[in-house]
Amino acid sequence: MDIVADRTEEPTAIRTDLGAIFVSMELSRSNWLITSLAPGNGAKMSKHVVHAGDVAGLLERFAQLREKAQARAGRRFPIIVIQEAGLDGFWVHRVLQAEAIESYIVDPASIATSRRRRRAKTDKLDGETLVRTLLAYKRGEPRVCAMVQAPSREEEDRRHITRERKTLTQERVQHVNRIKGLLFAQGISGYEPLRRDRRQWLEELRTGDGRALPTYLKAQIGRELDRLELLLEQIKAVEAERDTLLSNEVRGAMMPAAAMLLDIKGVAPECAAVLWSEGLFRHFDNRRQVAAYAGLAPTPWQSGSVDHEQGVSKSGNPRLRTTMIQLAWLWLRHQPGSELSRWFHERVERNGGRLRKTTIVALARKLLVALWKYVTAGVVIEGAAMKAA
Repeated sequence: MDIVADRTEEPTAIRTDLGAIFVSMELSRSNWLITSLAPGNGAKMSKHVVHAGDVAGLLERFAQLREKAQARAGRRFPIIVIQEAGLDGFWVHRVLQAEAIESYIVDPASIATSRRRRRAKTDKLDGETLVRTLLAYKRGEPRVCAMVQAPSREEEDRRHITRERKTLTQERVQHVNRIKGLLFAQGISGYEPLRRDRRQWLEELRTGDGRALPTYLKAQIGRELDRLELLLEQIKAVEAERDTLLSNEVRGAMMPAAAMLLDIKGVAPECAAVLWSEGLFRHFDNRRQVAAYAGLAPTPWQSGSVDHEQGVSKSGNPRLRTTMIQLAWLWLRHQPGSELSRWFHERVERNGGRLRKTTIVALARKLLVALWKYVTAGVVIEGAAMKAA
């Protein structure tokens, strides 16, 4: 059997007639690799290195690219830049936009790559791939990649409240479990570090063989309690900031999504803040985009006679997806008369009481779409109970 090579000896010429300079940026902690493709330079890509964080050097390099392209073609070209979403956030993107440079941020997982087990991967190759991806995107090729919609500075800042609270809550659980584990090793169970009399209770504890707590163990637990109490104070402070933010938004002339969500029975302030700051503040064209952004969209697998579902994609916002699944369980408790709750129970009964976890994910998707319609178009969820004024 003849084997067809997957790459010709001579690279295919790159189309560069879009009238712009296409630039990709590979950002790292030490250097930024700038890969550019300019009109009049054929299919050759130029590569330059700028020290990380050197915005002035970056803009100077862009000015040089413009001057060289203008000298070759006799006219001035705009610059279009692409970079991958990563740890650098959106500040570089905002700097470029402030300089009137067209900038895009791409989801790196959405770029097609070779499925071979071993493939070459370097910053040089990644930079060239990004340039080709940008070319295809500007040509209008559908689904060539997924561009990230950068939030505004205010929207990005608001997300820190709910994300910090989640981090602090996880640390609180770690300290509580560590204290319980240390005491369990001495034959002590039932101690609750979150009780207000935790210090007094600690003094009264006795080991399984009737002894007082060892000196150094008691000192260690005391320091754990110090850290735990600090975390509890920080959680209270973050929750106060969250409540203040929500109350200020409620008093605004235009009622935002968070305030509308608080009117629904069963939706707590933390849940409303997460739904608003992590997803519902964005613009979506249809319900499919809403479900896909949360990673709740179904992923079918069809090939020939094979046709089955693989479950949700999990490729979207994990914080929004987790919150929606938790809210779906709470929805069944607080909104038993709603149309969505009846749909869930009918589906589970049809399956003989099985597949509750699978069905709750489907309910989370339906509920997210319903909440999106509610906060954007005012469509009240059928049968949903609202909080008393």
